[in-house]
Parts: sequence; structure tokens; C-alpha cells
Amino acid sequence: MRGFLTSSIGVTCAAALALPLTPPALAATARPVPATEAAPTARPAPHAGTPVTTPAGRRSAEPYAAGSTQSLPLEPLTRDRATPSTEQGLPRRAVRHFSLVGVVWDDADAELHGRVQVRTRAAGTGAWSGWQDVETHNADHAADPDTHERASGRVRGATAPLWVGDSDGVELRVRSESDHSAADSAEQTPGARNLPATPPLPSGLRLELVDPGEDGDPGEDGDPGEDGEGFDPGEDFDPGDPGDPGEDGDPGEDGDPGEDGDPGEDVDPSHGAAADVPHTGGLNAEASALAEASAFAEASAANADLAPLGAAEIAALSRAETEQEYLALNPGGLTERQRQAKPYVGPRPRIVTRRGWGANEGLRESGFRYTKKVKAAFVHHTASGNNYRCSQVPSLIRSIYRYHVKSMGWRDIGYNFLIDKCGKIYEGRAGGVAKPVLGAHTLGFNSNSMGIAVLGSYGATKPSKSAVKAIARLTAWKLGLYRMNPKGKTYLKSAGSNLHRKGKKVRLNVISGHRDGFVTECPGRKLYGKLGSARSKAARYQGR
Repeated sequence: MRGFLTSSIGVTCAAALALPLTPPALAATARPVPATEAAPTARPAPHAGTPVTTPAGRRSAEPYAAGSTQSLPLEPLTRDRATPSTEQGLPRRAVRHFSLVGVVWDDADAELHGRVQVRTRAAGTGAWSGWQDVETHNADHAADPDTHERASGRVRGATAPLWVGDSDGVELRVRSESDHSAADSAEQTPGARNLPATPPLPSGLRLELVDPGEDGDPGEDGDPGEDGEGFDPGEDFDPGDPGDPGEDGDPGEDGDPGEDGDPGEDVDPSHGAAADVPHTGGLNAEASALAEASAFAEASAANADLAPLGAAEIAALSRAETEQEYLALNPGGLTERQRQAKPYVGPRPRIVTRRGWGANEGLRESGFRYTKKVKAAFVHHTASGNNYRCSQVPSLIRSIYRYHVKSMGWRDIGYNFLIDKCGKIYEGRAGGVAKPVLGAHTLGFNSNSMGIAVLGSYGATKPSKSAVKAIARLTAWKLGLYRMNPKGKTYLKSAGSNLHRKGKKVRLNVISGHRDGFVTECPGRKLYGKLGSARSKAARYQGR
């Protein structure tokens, strides 16, 4: 049984040993594609697969080709230039290959009130899709105010990303619309003559087209042929239906209303947080390769306690093994009574690492930022659509990662974990899956919490049983490491959101939906209704 924790010296040495002898291939430099540029009709050749020595000491082909981002400024779609533009977009055009779309704008605090629709052309067949809505997603997923990530000067406003599959043509329209509630109110008010004015669109609107790059060995990431609803590749035991998916209840008080930490404090030095370092895009090729190799070693070392350096997957553990990890994680933080008591911690589920889904560690900022503990889990959906196969999930996550970092200006992917509709769990933001990594998932409540995103849109679509079960298994383990009851309540101090003022201590379910901390549709009505079931299952996995 490997020790759960390593000393800081051990991690440092491990990181040094993890540097590949041959630097990994450099990422393709993303550049805007002018509207007049003719796009190639065929996808460029896949990555050459240059052999490299992995940190685990084996030689293999580099598993993923670098992706890229095309950033296209939108154009007014109306001829009247005397008034602020309320409709912008792009006429139908050919572009380089991409698989995910989103729209960004300059001011991260500006809101896009309106409708965003896109049509895409499937690569190979030339068939155009119908118009698809892109969720406007205004500002609800973001880093907390007063944090370095939020105040970096690079953060932009953005829609949710939409997965469209391999495409080589696009058409877009963005139409401003007045707030429906305000319009309804004006219509119902006696004597009201005019509806609210249509608000202007945010400045600097751009369409982002993300190519995740080529997949390498699909066997590295699980079963590429299984994408059916309800498939759970890692779990074949169902503890039973708790029978109350809509009722949260309050079985006990797990939080200490006086122990909330400081939501403005986002670094815990005890976890070895490193200072922020800018992106390496301006470095020469040799320095950039070394920086990318160092970032890969850093990400691998963050999980060195749980998996061999460079591992594509963190293995599942039995309940007994997980209990030993729990005791190792809290050697000086447990009372004698707690050490003698049986810990309420669920068995560790199998987790695909960042290496497993092909994260280009050179994209993100180096160093990790931590909060003090994990007192709550916020469940999200990515709102990226349900038209994906589970074999495509590594590509989908790489696309979201690139969109969060390159297009939206975040330091890394925002979520701590992601779950696909087949029930597979993926590591999100770098820093160690067992550690309290500070994410950018629930504006106002990122401190002392973690964010779990289920890939897809669940406003009208029910999540698969496998996805709900994966939420339960993941929270039973991760919350158990921090002695939290998944069926309980806790207190978090708001850093400021449109639902809770800054500084307010808010009583929340230990497993909450995004909408509990922010006025938003996320995680979708259908997924939100399953959180009661996830809480009950998670508590049972913990042995409660």
C-alpha cells in the first residue's frame, strides 16, 4: 500500500525525475483566421507520434496532437449603423477543422442578453446542421472576485461551449433581446406603452472555434466503443434506489457556522502552492518545450501519492484501502476518538488523470492554488450538448480546457472533476485529486468547495443512472476525506454573487447544485432533481 502523502522533498525529487528525456512536441500556436482566408477542406495530417520517454520510464508515441483555436470577430448583420448594433454574426463560411464553438467578449462583467445560434458543416459529408442554441451562460461559472485569476486582466465574458463534432464550416447569429421578465412586467402594468429597450450587445464579440487535436491510443482512456445511456464501466453494484430524489432533508449538521475560512484566501502554503507564472507563448521553442515538460512533471507529481508518475488513470481502491488513506491524510488532524472510530469515507473510484485525457500542460498557468478544505460539492452541467459519444470525451474535455484557458482567460479548466454520461470520472483542474484545489466553477463559492461538471445539457434531458452514481461515488470519497456527510448541511461564506451578498454565511447542502449559490439554470432541472438520490447513495457508500 503506497503512503497517501509524500513529503515536500519527495514530491520535489519526483518532479525532477519526471522530466522527459525528450521534450514533448510543442503545441500548435493558435491564431485568428481572417474572414478572407481560404480554409483547407481536409484536416491536416495527425501528429507524427514522435517517441518520447514518459515519466514512468516507458517509451510510447505522444498520445495526442496539439489542438488550436480560431478566433473570428463578429460583424454587424444590420445595415443601420446609426444605432448600436443589436444583431451580429458571421455569414456561412469555410474554416479550418474544429469541434467546439463558443462566443466571447471583452468585459467579463458584461452580460449578453439575447440569443446565440450557430450552424455548422460536418467535415467529410458537407452536410449543414440546423440552427443550434448556445447557452449564454452569463458569468455564473467564474473565479471568485478579488482572486488573482479573476483580476488577471485576461478574463473575458463568454457563452457556454457547444460540442458540434468535427466540422469545417460555420454560420453564426447573435441577437440582442430585452429581458423577458421586464417585458412581461411592462405589458401587465396599466398605462405602460413601451417595452424595455433592447440592450446593446457586449463589445468585442468573437466566435471561438476549438480543435481539440487528434486522439492517440483510445485504449488509454477506456472503452471507445461504449456510449450508451446507463453504461457504467467501473461500477456494477447499485446500492439501491433511495427512493427520494427530490427531497434533500437535513439529517444532521456537519458544518461549523463559525469555521468558514476566508473566501478571499486562496492559497494554502502547506500544500506547496507555487506562484503564478504567465503563459509560455512568448518563449522560444527550446524554452517552451522545457516549460511544458516541467508543467507535465508538476501535474504528475500532484497525484504522486495515488498513482505512478505519468499514469493515465488512478485506480479504484477497496473500502479498507481507502480508510487507510484517510488515516494517512489526517495524521495530526484527528482526535484520539476520531482515530479509533471507523471513518465515514467511501471507496476511491477510478479516475482518469489529466494525462489520460491528453491535457496540454503548457496551456495552463504553472503552480497550483488551494483552498483550506472541501466542505461542499457543487454539481454543474457543461451545457455543451448531449450529442457526444463516450469515446469522444477526451477530445471534448480538451476542447473545454482550451476554451476556458485560451478563450476565456482562466488559469486552467474551471471544474475540479468532470463526469461523462457513461459514468466515467475525469480529473479537472490540476493540483491533485485528493487535495482542496481552488477551482473556478461557482462564482462566490469556490473556496472550501469543489466543482463537479456532468458533460452535457440537462434542462430537458435526464442524466444517465451511471452519471448520477458517479457523482455519488466521487463525493462519498472526496467529501469523506474531509469528514463531510453527503446528506448534511454546511456553511460557506459568500465571496459575492447575484444570489448571496459578499460576506454572508450561507447554509447549503453538502452536495449542492450550482443554482444554490448563483441565480442560474445550471445544472439543469433534470440533473438538479437527481441530487437527492446522489446524496443518499453517497452517504451509503460512506457506510452511514
